[in-house]
Amino acid sequence: MCGIVGYIGYREAYPIVIKGLKRLEYRGYDSAGVMLYDGENLKISKTKGKVVDLEERASKEISINGTIGMGHTRWATHGVPNDVNSHPHLSNSGDLAIIHNGIIENYAPLKQELIKRGYIFYSDTDTEVLVNLIEEVQKKEKLKIGKAVQVALNQVVGAYAIAVFDKKNPDEIVAARLGSPLAIGVGEGEYFIASDASPFIEYTSNAIYLEDGEMANIRLHKPMKVRKIKDDSLVDPYIQELQMNLEQIEKGGYDHFMLKEIYEQPDVIKDTYRGRLHANEGIIQMSGVEDNLEKFLNADRIIIVACGTSWHAGLVAEYIFEEFARIPVEVEYASEFRYRNPIINSRDVVIAISQSGETADTMAAIKLAKEHGAFVFGVCNVVGSSISRETNAGAYTHAGPEIGVASTKAFTTQITVLTMMALRLAKAKGTMSNTDFHRYLQELEIIPEKVKEALETNERAKEIAAAFKDAPNCLYLGRGYNFPVALEGALKLKEISYIHAEGYPAAEMKHGPIALIDEHMPVVVIAPKQGHYDKIVSNIQEIKSRSGKIIAVVTKGDTQVRDLADYVIEIPETSDALSPLITTIPLQLLSYHIAVMRGCNVDQPRNLAKSVTVE
Repeated sequence: MCGIVGYIGYREAYPIVIKGLKRLEYRGYDSAGVMLYDGENLKISKTKGKVVDLEERASKEISINGTIGMGHTRWATHGVPNDVNSHPHLSNSGDLAIIHNGIIENYAPLKQELIKRGYIFYSDTDTEVLVNLIEEVQKKEKLKIGKAVQVALNQVVGAYAIAVFDKKNPDEIVAARLGSPLAIGVGEGEYFIASDASPFIEYTSNAIYLEDGEMANIRLHKPMKVRKIKDDSLVDPYIQELQMNLEQIEKGGYDHFMLKEIYEQPDVIKDTYRGRLHANEGIIQMSGVEDNLEKFLNADRIIIVACGTSWHAGLVAEYIFEEFARIPVEVEYASEFRYRNPIINSRDVVIAISQSGETADTMAAIKLAKEHGAFVFGVCNVVGSSISRETNAGAYTHAGPEIGVASTKAFTTQITVLTMMALRLAKAKGTMSNTDFHRYLQELEIIPEKVKEALETNERAKEIAAAFKDAPNCLYLGRGYNFPVALEGALKLKEISYIHAEGYPAAEMKHGPIALIDEHMPVVVIAPKQGHYDKIVSNIQEIKSRSGKIIAVVTKGDTQVRDLADYVIEIPETSDALSPLITTIPLQLLSYHIAVMRGCNVDQPRNLAKSVTVE
């Protein structure tokens, strides 16, 4: 949530900051702002709306020159989205400017104390409280800006990634993080600050990711210093070479990032198993699993913690782990797990799944599990992210940057990693025959080709979208491995088209949802030939007898469901356990086309953020 961009160096800052903010638009936001310093004047322009609105406004109200700048895209928490609540915020003196991602939980008592000391507040934000607290510390204790930020941050409770500029110390920006990601790009005679590396990828391939509880004094013509906020101890920062490239974060001729990412799935699934899956040799090699094999083999159970789409991937993994490796699995919403005093012990393995590797609830669940002695394994997409550093071991997906807020390729690459893990454990435990093991390896190896074939349903999905784009509600049904896919399909429709949708196990229809069925209710049924096919045919007949409109995802050549359904989307045949990697594709396409036809902002749906770094 929110996007931070900063620059200090020899180039004009404004173009870098604006371009960077556009790169961070995927994170979700409702207002934007920019600060520039030209050697004499500190200039601010901000507005409710999009970065293009900020560009128009800034060109009219400030001169856009200056080699120091900061920009921000805000996702409203404290205070409605408007011009005044937008970042950057100035201190009362006008000397300090701040941009902030996160929430200051104890802002109210701090604000009251500052009001008593004569401070005036113009916004409803917790961020304006923080910048004035820094100014009060600076004045009262006669401190330089870096030390004042450190002292102030030790008084606040909450989560933050901040960048602070003091025009009395114009060769420095102070950055700090606790719970929200912050990257620093290190160039020749210049530095970049951003929520992730995408804003500065064309300028430098060297980045430092601040750890929780760290702050950096970023200074021109002097070495950058990184310290612990709590005790002021110096930290030797690790400079990481970035793996992404500019082409990965551009649309590449597609109308939307989401569509591009849907079509990238054959390649990224292959990238995710490349070097790990050797079908001909009958080998799965994942160092994070191999180095900790005994932990998995001796586990009493596996607990999967995740949120949103990652939680759905975890549900698929529950079926796979239990069937293949015969290890009991529980799947928990990370947001609930952290608060319900769960029973965890040292013989538990906790698998934490997150696309960004920064999800606040999942991070909190990891810390709780580690405190109770569990072994924690991370599955995430972003190298160097908080979850990759906090877990005991893990495996990266190789989806590349996912810019669209609604996850698509994250889901399929997460399932790919989790499937390989389950197969490796099944082999080690002897819970799967060699014949089945080799069959699954060979089937997984050709999944990218089958995903490519499933993408050929695009035009069919578009036709069906045209028929149902104005529907107010929709039901998604699946059984077994495809029940989580029904949940994920419904989530995609909700996220980007704002149509109310629910996913159910098809067998649960008679336990309530069947009351909703009439001639106006579209029902998407995932009905591949494998698994519980006969049962789901019976469910379809129940819907048809009540005049529901049936959209069925079926295996190529199916005739039984075709005769019952109003609309059919055909997909290639695969094994039941691997079918979610195929069945999800037409549901992604259907949601995408419905959203486009409804005029929705597909890549930046309202009220949503890509990386949920606060509760």
